[in-house]
Amino acid sequence: MRELSSEKTTAINSISVIGNYLPRKCGIATFTTDLVESLSSEACNSNCWAVAMNDKQDGYSYPDKVRYEITQDSISDYRMAAEFLNINKPDVVCLQHEYGIFGGPAGSHVLELLSKINIPVVTTLHTVLTKPSNEHTQVMTNLAEVSDRMVVMSRRAADILNAVYDIPRKKINYIPHGIPDIPFIDPNYSKDQFDVLGKNVLMTFGLLSRNKGIEYVLKALPSVVEKFPDLVYMVLGATHPHVLKEEGENYRESLQNLVEELGLTGHVEFHNRFVTKEELCQFLEAADLYITPYVEEAQITSGTLAYALGTGKAVISTPYWYAKEMLSDNKGILVPFRDSDAMADGIINFLENDAERHQARISAYDASRNAIWSEVANQYLDVFGEVIRERNRRPNHLFSLSAEAKSGTTGKVKNIYELPGVNLNHLKHLTDDTGVLQHAKYTIADRSHGYCTDDNARALIVALLAERLSDSDSEQTQAFCENYLSFLLDAFDSETGRFRNFMNFSRQWLETVGSEDSHGRAIWALGLAISLSESKALQQLASTVFTKSLNAVETFQSPRSIAFSLIGMDACLEKFPGDSEARRKFEILAMRLFRKFTDNAADDWPWPEEKLTYANAKLPHALLVAGQRLQRSDILQMGLESLEWLLKVQTEKGHFVPVGNSGWFTRGSEKSRFDQQPIEANAMVEACVAAFHTSGDDKWVKGALMCLNWFLGVNDLHLPLYDPETGGCRDGLESDGVNQNQGAESTLAWLLSLTVLHHFSAEHNRKDPGREKAAKIIN
Repeated sequence: MRELSSEKTTAINSISVIGNYLPRKCGIATFTTDLVESLSSEACNSNCWAVAMNDKQDGYSYPDKVRYEITQDSISDYRMAAEFLNINKPDVVCLQHEYGIFGGPAGSHVLELLSKINIPVVTTLHTVLTKPSNEHTQVMTNLAEVSDRMVVMSRRAADILNAVYDIPRKKINYIPHGIPDIPFIDPNYSKDQFDVLGKNVLMTFGLLSRNKGIEYVLKALPSVVEKFPDLVYMVLGATHPHVLKEEGENYRESLQNLVEELGLTGHVEFHNRFVTKEELCQFLEAADLYITPYVEEAQITSGTLAYALGTGKAVISTPYWYAKEMLSDNKGILVPFRDSDAMADGIINFLENDAERHQARISAYDASRNAIWSEVANQYLDVFGEVIRERNRRPNHLFSLSAEAKSGTTGKVKNIYELPGVNLNHLKHLTDDTGVLQHAKYTIADRSHGYCTDDNARALIVALLAERLSDSDSEQTQAFCENYLSFLLDAFDSETGRFRNFMNFSRQWLETVGSEDSHGRAIWALGLAISLSESKALQQLASTVFTKSLNAVETFQSPRSIAFSLIGMDACLEKFPGDSEARRKFEILAMRLFRKFTDNAADDWPWPEEKLTYANAKLPHALLVAGQRLQRSDILQMGLESLEWLLKVQTEKGHFVPVGNSGWFTRGSEKSRFDQQPIEANAMVEACVAAFHTSGDDKWVKGALMCLNWFLGVNDLHLPLYDPETGGCRDGLESDGVNQNQGAESTLAWLLSLTVLHHFSAEHNRKDPGREKAAKIIN
């Protein structure tokens, strides 16, 4: 069983709790309501809400905290609830589990919901069976698989989960049953409101059913009343709704008849109602002794007992599992099941020994302080934070075994002649007469964030590469090229010699000078326009701005801005190798980037920075083009070695696992697993192709295809990011699924990767028309 982490709770924006909810009358409804209210209070910046289980078609009149309802026997309701959760994306789901509140054999319907949500799940177990049927065993085993953590309210429950169901202890957390925070007071202060002042008050509360064992207390009372004639036993609680439906008030009536037979009229009060938490606390405050006479051992938790201990009651109980654990260390008296004589002895012992009774009260109250709802809520928040952090470090392995993954429908590309076609529809959808918009909400362009030079530079590169493909729509790609180049021309400020980056939807620039990265990306795109465009006008315009923009690069220190610039200058020099100014600046930047590597690189960390962040592969890619152009074997070798290391640290079990931007990868620490970004896969595809051109080693082709396949579902969650219906790419692979937004950066990362490999495939086809060598090295 895991001990709770002392690490500060991860920021949590939204929590969904699934369970019964007040005004439904049952203990789990009370627990779920208290938990939601306490989480809302303790995590005031979080939105905590409930999914309520209904045991009747018309449901209940719920408060606003309930945002969704499930009819327990309707399997379709569970599926729709899963979809609702996936759309609303709470950071964590907390399930309150009791077999009987869910439909299907042994409550198996709830697995239909849990198996379809892409969200961390923490399951609170209200029942744990030691001798389960096969159906109950299978449900609990499956529940453990889909849950990131299981919470129990007794340590005995943790032992049972491990021994009977083989659930690892590291997956189990103990959190006590929550209780209200009320002061420790003398019962006599509250007795007058119930007309029992001056009397010894015994109490039992909870929904009435035959397993409560009330009759054994009644049979014990005659001998107690002989010694304490002022005694009153209050039985508080309505008959359980399911019992009421099946047999009416037969059990209560049998108890009332027994009171008359035993001559206890005036000594026993039945309060036949479901009371509020406030009323319950008032009743408990007036009690001298609390009794739980349950007749079955296999009860792993009891909210009624937790409440009694939390109000500082001396307790007499039968030895069911939860009572045995909670009443240790002299916090109460245990008596055998169905033994009225022993019950009478226990009651008399406590009433005759004030010091012993008061010590039991004090021990119970003190031991319960960690169970007040504010403390319990914070313990839950600690667990929620842990599972969210764990999801960010590694995938949900059960989710990885989805039907989609098992059936092999991820669309894996096995060789460079099986590439998907280039679909520019979503790029067209994101593009208006100004340029490409940065963001999208799902597939809909989001105008609120406007445009940026970074994306329009990438879009120009995609358009240039797509224009040269044999099956391209030349009219469309030419229009794209002109549009994106026009944006870059406007982005360049001749007075500062720098590119601006961000423009709002009203076509107003939001800054005077953009980032070095955006400047470098613009040079990259302009260099390729000079090299690849078949339009003389476009070439000339690109060359004019390219030349002016080179003046700023000599001051650049950011490794990525240097790398982007180098790749753009290399493209220009490919077209015009005699451009002495471009070559001079190229050499300056190449040596600067190389020195950054040599000054910082070590055998176990061949990298120029202490942290891997974004677009990492662009750095070795730039070294490769620099080493080749300058004929420097040492630069080439550094590029190959650093790229090989980068590919190694981002490969697990044969698939690409890019550094996540939720924490990155700092030297000497653990790599962040999520949020995985398409830009990383794209940078690796391009760098691997460059490495193959440099070295001729077939392993780089395999590496490029592995990174392309990341887009197609060969990844941690076996979920595709590329959307063949739109031609767009989803914005990232998160710990709980795929970010469904299809923004410009992600879509362009996919299109860049794909068009680069299409050109590579065409080149191989020209060199090896039979395709035999290429197919051999990749399969």
